[in-house]
Amino acid sequence: MFVREVEESDAENLVALIKQVEKESDFMLMEPGERQITPEQQQQRIHSIQKSENSTIFVAENEEQLVGYMFAMGGTAKRNQHSVYVVIGILKDYRGQGIGTTIFEKLEEWAVDRKVRRLELTTVTQNVAGVALYKKMGFEVEGTKKDSLLIDGEFVDEYYMAKLV
Repeated sequence: MFVREVEESDAENLVALIKQVEKESDFMLMEPGERQITPEQQQQRIHSIQKSENSTIFVAENEEQLVGYMFAMGGTAKRNQHSVYVVIGILKDYRGQGIGTTIFEKLEEWAVDRKVRRLELTTVTQNVAGVALYKKMGFEVEGTKKDSLLIDGEFVDEYYMAKLV
């Protein structure tokens, strides 16, 4: 397993990976089939992110197959450029194998190099494995967003979590 920054040539595989993760997880923002992004749009997004000083996408690769991703999107105003919002997804068959830990370690190295001060994310409170990973990586719960998402007809809460680098 290898973690690296995304390349434009990964666009089609990244789109497929994101859609598969959304099918396999109850904890992503978008429901299966809801995301409507084409490989061409993803390639443009990758190109734009590569030009940014405080945003990136990491991918985890196993035998030339993408199995995980992390979007790190930096603030665009002067007052929040030091802050990066993180979204992570890993294929079900690859969870619990250290991929999340490795991606977060890469993120922290990247953040230190770019003088990013704050990493933040949200997660459904029922995402026990995710919350455990985030806490293991030094994230702390800063608050709870009540009835933040509607999943399968039920309102669920999200934790707002952050880590200072």
